[in-house]
Amino acid sequence: MAEAKRIQRPLSPHLQIYRPQITSITSILTRITGNAMLVAVVLIVWWLVAAALGEEAYETANGFITSWFGDLVMSLSLLGMWYHFLAGIRHLIWDRGYALEIKKAEMLGIVCLVGSVVLTLITLIAL
Repeated sequence: MAEAKRIQRPLSPHLQIYRPQITSITSILTRITGNAMLVAVVLIVWWLVAAALGEEAYETANGFITSWFGDLVMSLSLLGMWYHFLAGIRHLIWDRGYALEIKKAEMLGIVCLVGSVVLTLITLIAL
């Protein structure tokens, strides 16, 4: 049997020529934030269940959630929630057929990024 001649080709040629765009980055961030918010949901459910189980369980859960790490996780989850909310509005705008031009789509992506940071800071200051 003849041996097959192997041609040396790059595995992913698109990675060498592709430049990430704000629309692709924000699309990926929407998926990441949607999944990452599950961490906050699990912590909140743990906190509520611990409150129902008794004082000792509640103190453990509350101690974790109010620690510096818990505050960091909850703050990042708040950022993710605001981003996900604004990205949802962006998709509703696109679903109506508006702002589909490249410049407007990129502007909406930047608005989502900046808006989520601003809304997170306002929320943290208000709380």
